[in-house]
Parts: sequence; C-alpha cells; structure tokens
Amino acid sequence: MKRAGRILVSAVCALMLLISWVFAVNAKTNAAKQKILMNQAEELMSKGIYIYAITLLEQAAGYKTASTPEAEDKLKEAYLKLIGNKGVEALYLGLLEKQMSRKEVLPGVYTEAANYYISKSRIPEALSVLRAGIKKTGSDELVSLYESNRYVYSVNRTSYDDVTAISGSTIQVKKDGSWGIARSDGSPLIPCQYEKISTFSIDRAIVRENGKTFAVDINNNRIALLEEYAYDFGNFADNRIPVLIGGSWLRSTGEFALGTLDFEQMGMYSGGYAAAKTEGRWGVIGLSSQWLVRAEYDEIIRDELGRCYGQGAVFVRSGKSVWLFSQGETVGSAFEDARPFSAEGFAAVKRNGKWGFIDNEGELRINFIYDDALSFGQHLAAVRLDGLWGYISIEGSIVIEAAFLEAKSFAKGSAPVRTERGWQFITLLEYKKEVSL
Repeated sequence: MKRAGRILVSAVCALMLLISWVFAVNAKTNAAKQKILMNQAEELMSKGIYIYAITLLEQAAGYKTASTPEAEDKLKEAYLKLIGNKGVEALYLGLLEKQMSRKEVLPGVYTEAANYYISKSRIPEALSVLRAGIKKTGSDELVSLYESNRYVYSVNRTSYDDVTAISGSTIQVKKDGSWGIARSDGSPLIPCQYEKISTFSIDRAIVRENGKTFAVDINNNRIALLEEYAYDFGNFADNRIPVLIGGSWLRSTGEFALGTLDFEQMGMYSGGYAAAKTEGRWGVIGLSSQWLVRAEYDEIIRDELGRCYGQGAVFVRSGKSVWLFSQGETVGSAFEDARPFSAEGFAAVKRNGKWGFIDNEGELRINFIYDDALSFGQHLAAVRLDGLWGYISIEGSIVIEAAFLEAKSFAKGSAPVRTERGWQFITLLEYKKEVSL
C-alpha cells in the first residue's frame, strides 16, 4: 500500500513537471512567434507597407507575453499611418479603449487618446477621456492637460438686445422690445412677445401682456391668471413671486394664491430666502415667514435677479459698509461692496476700489486686483480688466481671455456675453454632447 502511494505521488509530480514544461515551452514558443511577427512587421513598416504590417501586428498583439504592450504600441503606430482609411480610426480607438479598460493602465494611454481627440478638434471626447483617466490614475499630467482644454468654448450665433442672468437652466431674453425665455445656451424656448417675463421655475414663468398678469408653461400656454391688477412683479423661484398690488408687495404662489404679509420691497427667493423691506429697513425672510436676518439694515445685497442668499450667507449694508452675514452674525471685516454667493464657489467683494473674492467664512481667496467682478458660478467668475470682461478659474487664473464688452455668470456650461453683435452665448465644449470612446 505504501509502495503504491509512493508511485502515485511520483506520478503526480512527474505530471506536474510535464505540464509546467509544456507551458514553458508553449510560452517560449508564443514569445518567439510574437517576436518573428513583430520583426516582419517592422521590416514592412520601414518600407512604408503599413497595410500588411497591421495584419502581422494584430496577430502579435493577440499573444499574452511580456512584449505584448510593445506589439500594441507598434500596432497603434501603424494604424495612425493609415488613419484616413475606412475603418482604421475605429480600430485605433478600439485598441486605446481596450488598453484604458485594463486594471493596470499608465496615464500615457489616456494622454494619447486625449491628444488624438484634441488634434481632431473633438474636445468633448478628449475631456471625457481625461476625466476617466484622472479618476483612475490620479495623474497630475492628466489634470494639467484637462485644465488646459476644459475652457475651450463655442459661440451661439443667436443674439439678443438684452438678457438677464441665467436662473437654473433658462434665461430671460429681450428681442425687438419684447421679452421671452431661452435655454442657458441662448436657444429660444418661449418667444419674445411679452412686456415683462419672470424667471422660469418649476413649470412656468409669470408674464405681463396688455395689462394682464398670467403664467405660461414651457410651450407658451396660459395656465393661470392673476385676477388682481399687478403694477409690477419680480422673479419666480421656490414657488413664490413678489407682486406689487396697490402700494404693497405681496408674496404669491405660481397659482396666484396671495400671502397676507406685505412689504415695501422684495427680492427673488433663492434657497428658500428672499430680501424684504419693511418699515424702511431691509432683512431676509424665509418661506415660512421667519426672519433669517432681522429687518434692521440699510440694504441686503442682491444680484440683478434679486437673489441674496447662497451657501448659507448674505451680505448686508450698514451705512457705507458691507458685511458678510453668516450663522446669525456678521463675519470678518467690512467691504465697500459685494455680490451674493451663488450655490458654489467664492463671492466677489470690493475693497479700496478693487474687487477680489472670499469664501463663505470670510477668508480672502483671490486678491483685490479686478476693476469689476461677479461671484463664481460653475467654478468660473466673470471679471473686468482694462475695460473688457473675461473669466477666471477658482485658482484665480484667466482661463477665458478678456474680450467681451460685458459678461454674466456661467450656468449649465453657458454664459451670456455682450459683443458688437449684441448679447450672445458662449458654451464650454465640455458641456456639448459627448461621444464615448
């Protein structure tokens, strides 16, 4: 029995050695075959015969050996020589996709793919590749390439006589004396036919036409009518809009259910809060009628739409000084002027005649060097230097050159800018429809 066991163990060991030898010989054979194919392909490539070289290299890249990455690189080189031929680009990009899908991939593969797209002016695809590469590898090289290309933009040919700031994904636009609504990139939604129009929110905008105030949906259908005569109205958000009836401003819903509190003036709601004036003093009131900031200031700083609240903070004016108000108290030192915070980024503030930027804790983040500025939106801020407007990144670098007569904040990848043709829209190519690799 013991002898039989020894024989069995010996047989198993011999079998394992045989299997190992077969694998070793086969691996050596595969490596040798791959080397022969690569040498033949290189000889063809030296003569400019890439079409046959590709066939050999595709076979070589099919083997799994230490030289496979070299074979793939040679294959990509051959593809690029014939990239104009039908179907070759798809083969090249497919090989890049295969390489990028591997668990262990070097940043250079993403760099190669991105640079190819950039060379073809296909920026959205390049940025998509770079974002994936940064997420997978964390490469500083990829971050640098991404940053140097992410602010490339196109200009929408549509132009308007006047525009407001973007709210959400839409904007109020004026053409031939009448107002309508456009998408954030300037493409029209509600035609310019009204004397006045509010911001579009939820499913409607409030409009005035022939003395009547009513709500319209995105298809310009009338969906609600204000029975009382409104002398004026503000902008619509959080299902609230301020309306001037008689001599007082009231809060109304989008269905024109009027509130009971009246104010001397009101701003637009943002994040559930709006600036309101009562008994000659300004404060900030919430949807529930509770005061976030008591009405005891000369002014609450608002943007052109009437918004005052962002990132848990507002700016209040007392005399000639503007203070950041956060967590129930003023923070830091005073400024000459300010722009409200948006949902993200830093706020523009003015000191000694120049504009800089602070965070919502009052810390200075970008120095006071600009002639004018707007707060950040989508990590970009409009700034004015030497009479023209451009945009800076959150690091304070100019990323869109100052070339515009006026500029407004970015939202949904677009921003209104005034050129000699009127108000047009620039859209970052990063936000154009992306095509996957």
